[in-house]
Amino acid sequence: MSSAEWLLIGLLAVASYGVRLAGLIGGRAIAVNPRLKPFLDDLPGCLVVGLVASSLAGAPMVTWLAAMVALAVAIASNNVVVTMAAGLAAIVLGHYLAGL
Repeated sequence: MSSAEWLLIGLLAVASYGVRLAGLIGGRAIAVNPRLKPFLDDLPGCLVVGLVASSLAGAPMVTWLAAMVALAVAIASNNVVVTMAAGLAAIVLGHYLAGL
């Protein structure tokens, strides 16, 4: 490999660990601040919503319907495993019915 490629690998490694270190330091600073604690408590839910919303962007209607089924099951059961099973069953059934 050329020196430019090694430099790129080194810079990416420093950037990767820099982001992790900044998150660690920032997370500790937020955790000790009582005014910012509610934001830290809501962060996991916001991350999940962001991931689901980005995966649904441009998805077919079958996927949207399966997501709505999973959301309804999540609200009703408050159980992650049951929600995942219902979402999987809904998407498989939706694709099966769409193929008929």
